[in-house]
Amino acid sequence: MTAQETHDAGEWLLGKQERGNPRTTLDDPHPGDQAWSEGNLVRPLIHGSTYFAELYERIEATREGDLLFFTDWQGDADERLTGEPGSEVVEVLGRADERGVDVRGLVWRSHLGFTASENRLLGKALQKRGAEALLDMRIRMGGSHHQKLVVIRHRDDPTRDVAYVGGIDLCHSRRDDIGHGGDQQALTSMADEYGDTPPWHDAMAAISGPAVHDVETVFRERWEDPTRLSRNPILFTKDRLLGMDMSPDPLPPQAPPPPPVDGGTHTVQLLRTYPNLRHGRDYPFARGGERSVARGYTKAVRKARRLIYVEDQYLWGHHVGDVFTQALRDQPDLHIIAVVPIYPDLPGALGRVPEQLGRRRAMLEMMRAAPDRVAVYGLENATGTPIYVHAKVCLIDDTWSSIGSDNFNRRSWTHDSELSAIVVDSAGDYARSLRLTLAAEHLDRDPAEVDDCFDPEGMYAAFQDSAARLDEWHAGGRVGPRPPGRLRRLAPPELGLVARTLALPAYLVLHDPDGRPGPLRKRDEF
Repeated sequence: MTAQETHDAGEWLLGKQERGNPRTTLDDPHPGDQAWSEGNLVRPLIHGSTYFAELYERIEATREGDLLFFTDWQGDADERLTGEPGSEVVEVLGRADERGVDVRGLVWRSHLGFTASENRLLGKALQKRGAEALLDMRIRMGGSHHQKLVVIRHRDDPTRDVAYVGGIDLCHSRRDDIGHGGDQQALTSMADEYGDTPPWHDAMAAISGPAVHDVETVFRERWEDPTRLSRNPILFTKDRLLGMDMSPDPLPPQAPPPPPVDGGTHTVQLLRTYPNLRHGRDYPFARGGERSVARGYTKAVRKARRLIYVEDQYLWGHHVGDVFTQALRDQPDLHIIAVVPIYPDLPGALGRVPEQLGRRRAMLEMMRAAPDRVAVYGLENATGTPIYVHAKVCLIDDTWSSIGSDNFNRRSWTHDSELSAIVVDSAGDYARSLRLTLAAEHLDRDPAEVDDCFDPEGMYAAFQDSAARLDEWHAGGRVGPRPPGRLRRLAPPELGLVARTLALPAYLVLHDPDGRPGPLRKRDEF
């Protein structure tokens, strides 16, 4: 495909009926069966430092009458968006509210032992500053609200409206850059291999144009859910005694979508996951849940012919493996490149081994189907410290691209709340440009020096060769100059029968549970 060729978004994206959620208002502004917005401009923001710096400037520029909505899986009040005093999350959002900006947030309340105290601190601190940040526990048992979005709408100039969707929370360890030395405000719960300041690879999509309205609708549907924030009477009473805000104030009427961006060629579709909550507790905007993430990815993967490029935190299990495996069997020229963490983030037998089991399942299925056309890599920085891959990026045939919060596992496809922004560029440049940008970083090259990666087969070979040189250097005792590149070739984790058997219950129940209604489980459909 040449850069001049165009793409028919309808062939790649879900229609309203295919979304499978008649209760949502997300697609109401779109004509007919169209479930996407046209005329947008999307900019991929690679690395937390890039995203945080832009977010800081955008929030500081807001004025009275503007709106700022956000959701988070984890939030740290003291995380500095620019690294400088005064750029802490709570200060930036608090100042905005004090200027007259309507600041609203939905932060996952979290389970004990995860991020409950940090998220409660952020909610309480913002509440003291006048903003309204609620702790949302309207989830399936063992689940989470994993969506990460920010929407900024300007009362007097909708052309400046912007939305951010992706994998980066407003929390510690996310403010890393291309050098991958890590965020000085680091998480303390990571596996030892990642060091004191874990290097962190991540991505967000910055959206301008009519699709901003769609992202705002995702927030509004959750905010306006009349169900109380937690059905657990102990948690609900505890939060009330602690003085947490438990009642969402009404939102102002939603403004019309921003106008199309001049020259905007990006069609944007939002894909989501909401679980089936059971026992009459379902979301009013998603009865029985929504699994458009699973449906949208499955449709796109089936259209793949040459290259599927994935960056993902997990890449687990039979369900994900089945989707890729069938595509590999159907398309003899199809290659798959996946970039994942070298080590799981969680230490200990209940964390590491079940995660390795999930990866082993997915990798073995794909490699059995096409051993010479599947390659899985980890990343390390220049000092040899592993880089934690937290990005959720998928690029298919330089046509369909996704940046979001969802991982390639059953949990993200059925059980937790998730949000991804899909882009199909009518000009044909967006996905390829993003692919080559990521290739340049992982190969340690200037972005102008990746001509050999222009074709999918060339990129597959370039990654293979670069990883082989670095692996050989490590195997030889690190003698001589370190070869350029950050890629390390990964094999399926070696786990014995006993280890696999013992890890399976924790993997299925804790790490990768199933949030589908019973009839869909029986038919193994989404």
